[in-house]
Amino acid sequence: MTHSFATRAVHGAVVPEVKQRPASVPIYQTSTWGFDTSEEYAAVLRCERPGHVYGRGYGNPTVEAFEAVMSSLEGTEAAVAYASGTAAIHALTTCLASSGERVVSSRELYGGTFALFDQVLPRYGIEVVLVDPHDEAAVAAALEEAPTAFFYAETIANPLCSVADLAILAEMCRERGIISVVDNTFASPYLCTPAALGFDYVAHSATKYIGGHSDVLAGVVCCTAENRPALRGTTIETGGAMQPFDAWLCVRGLETLVVRVERQCQTALELARFLAEHPRIVVVHYPGLPSHPHHSVALRELRAGLFGGTLSFEVAGDAYEVAKVCESLEIAMLGASLGGTHTLVTHPSSTTHRQLDAEARRVAGIPDGLVRVSVGLEDTTDVIGDFAQALGG
Repeated sequence: MTHSFATRAVHGAVVPEVKQRPASVPIYQTSTWGFDTSEEYAAVLRCERPGHVYGRGYGNPTVEAFEAVMSSLEGTEAAVAYASGTAAIHALTTCLASSGERVVSSRELYGGTFALFDQVLPRYGIEVVLVDPHDEAAVAAALEEAPTAFFYAETIANPLCSVADLAILAEMCRERGIISVVDNTFASPYLCTPAALGFDYVAHSATKYIGGHSDVLAGVVCCTAENRPALRGTTIETGGAMQPFDAWLCVRGLETLVVRVERQCQTALELARFLAEHPRIVVVHYPGLPSHPHHSVALRELRAGLFGGTLSFEVAGDAYEVAKVCESLEIAMLGASLGGTHTLVTHPSSTTHRQLDAEARRVAGIPDGLVRVSVGLEDTTDVIGDFAQALGG
């Protein structure tokens, strides 16, 4: 049958059957898929047989490739990918908690997560209790108040780089039959695999170290195969699913995760040592320093000799002095996010943790003089030299 020009323009591109293995995961940049029968369509939609339907969480080969590698690296059975880290945490929260229940969370939180817990969840009848994750008695007391939907923590907390003892926290949850969730963004699966320490769900802002190039927004939750269907179902109904090109960028980023993170950790440690000796610095928050209160936990929990590519420090003086230091940097860029190839600095109290009022920041230990640094891939000597000139020494 001969078709018209318009029809041939739409249907003329025949997808070739490729029997060779590509070096790079292909991008299946399609939002919908076709079927031969309505029965097949319905069966795939109901997850009764493998296949793809629609890009809003119903599966895509490129996204599935990313989910597979993430579950492999985190040591879990499955994963669900998202359009951002916040989308991942929101979907996970709404999957696990219902109105009338409560969430127990570490008070050491990224500002966006704090806002979700403090401003959004209460509107749906979900109470969030914040505790000091390093105070076992306080955590135990909070967990024993029913009904607790889940416990939440960060492996390396934003922005003070404190390190939670995940093995102890997971055991406390397991003894009480409470689900445990951890944000592993700052560590990446290369430095820590929380599932091996007993955590049920491991979340990431894949925008950061996983993507690694400041060119993608992405998130992911790693979990058991048993827990995946409920999480996937919530994702389908609420949206926020990862798209193919973003998945491809994350797969590409993971290929260099090891070399990037090792370099970033090495530079971060050298920078932290330099800043710790500088007269204008009040304190440096980096778990690789023996002076850090959780150094021993980091030695036990993180990959040997590596303590993360992010650190923070407090500058002596007022807000003007802090801004002057940040704005005097020439290599490091004043900007959002972390985990990329460029060294980035930010002022948490006015940016990443702006959602916390002054009292909440005080309780969280975030002073106005705090500066967070995400170390990039520049030469270590150049990075240290940049901070030296910005600090005036």
